[in-house]
Amino acid sequence: MTYKKLALDALTVNSANDRHGELENETAAIGWLFTNHEKAMRALAKDLAETGEVYEPPLVWLNSDAYIVFDGNRRVTCLKLIARPKRAPSVELQAFFKGLKESWSGTFPTRLECQIEPDRERIDDILLRRHTGTRGGVGRNPWTDRMTATFVERSGKGGGVNVADDIEKRLQAAGALPARKIPWSTANRLLASEGLRNRVGISVTRGKLQLTHNESLVLPIFRRVAEDLATRKVVLGDLWDNEGKVAYLDRLEAEGVLPLPPLPSPGAGSSIPPNPNPGSDPNVVPRPGPGGPTAAPFAPQPPAPKPSKRTTLIPQVNHAVVWQAHVQRHRQIWEELQFKLQLHDHPNAIAVLFRVLFELSIDNYITRTNLTAVHSNDLLKNKVKKVGADLEAKKKIDGKYASLIRKLDNADGLFSIDTMNRYVHSPEFAPSPSHLTALWDQASRLIVVCLNA
Repeated sequence: MTYKKLALDALTVNSANDRHGELENETAAIGWLFTNHEKAMRALAKDLAETGEVYEPPLVWLNSDAYIVFDGNRRVTCLKLIARPKRAPSVELQAFFKGLKESWSGTFPTRLECQIEPDRERIDDILLRRHTGTRGGVGRNPWTDRMTATFVERSGKGGGVNVADDIEKRLQAAGALPARKIPWSTANRLLASEGLRNRVGISVTRGKLQLTHNESLVLPIFRRVAEDLATRKVVLGDLWDNEGKVAYLDRLEAEGVLPLPPLPSPGAGSSIPPNPNPGSDPNVVPRPGPGGPTAAPFAPQPPAPKPSKRTTLIPQVNHAVVWQAHVQRHRQIWEELQFKLQLHDHPNAIAVLFRVLFELSIDNYITRTNLTAVHSNDLLKNKVKKVGADLEAKKKIDGKYASLIRKLDNADGLFSIDTMNRYVHSPEFAPSPSHLTALWDQASRLIVVCLNA
């Protein structure tokens, strides 16, 4: 770690800041800060201009020829816009920053003292102590619970479950440990998100790790991942964001290591995972004995919520979506449907947004998989048919759920494209909370798979 004055132009606002998750680029990250925190950003910029001081050096990491800001993105953003007001995301903000530039107290700093940290693992340790809990000091803008969750999913730190330790113990019991030591921090980062864990055959439910398939199917995947990490064929830098993690697992899929066989549908719309050992504690992780049988699989579904009245379309459980930069708008719509819009107060807004999210998710799958069977003039129902057939052929869904998807073409059914379209276009067809939740429970699995493409 060193402190050094760096040119302001050499600093890049982090497009994967844990405040918002992965965005496309620096411009999108700057736009997000003002869309969500304009009042605070204006106050910070005004304070910088009035004092002419930056009291805390940004924490940065060198990436090629640019320094990525990991802490201090708000300060760096304000300074960049004061230096170049036309980069501000609105005409009003451009005028605001132009005024600050003209009124800056003293000489405007073109170079900024920064804390340069070459070890990205240590950067996460610093962020852990600064932002995830009650450790924030004076001048900090504390992270919300959701921002903290984004950090945990990205870094694998502070989540309470040591996935790497469990994998290592299972490999050791099977005599399949690699010769070199598995880097736990890298393994935990790779498998920090439930959606990524599901791809390699594990799930974390109620703070405990469980296998989603028989151990005989999962162990070869564990062995390959452990070997890649232990031999440094794959290093921390390759898995720094969700794009890198997904790319690595996609390579394993291209080589035939993945995917695992699709799990049987537990029932239309069901979100309760079956207990593979009736009468036993569902929280206990079955472990194989020497030469004994392996644990039976279970579906990696969200845990059953406590009995309570459902107030939002998307239940407050983990749906295992791996949020990447290219689905940022999808995520914003998802979070409005999961956290903001209330079923009994906003049924019409929910119905329209649900229809938008559904089609955007289908289009994301088509684009990401380069599904050539789909044509530009295809109606949504035809797109869905072709996506469903492709998912079934690739064994990402089972035949039972594929059959349910095919029924979307049935205009008489509740779970249909016609129902979704009428929510948007019909002046008489009013959505009800019960119909909306039933439709979501049927469609959610398809939406999640398409978002994770």
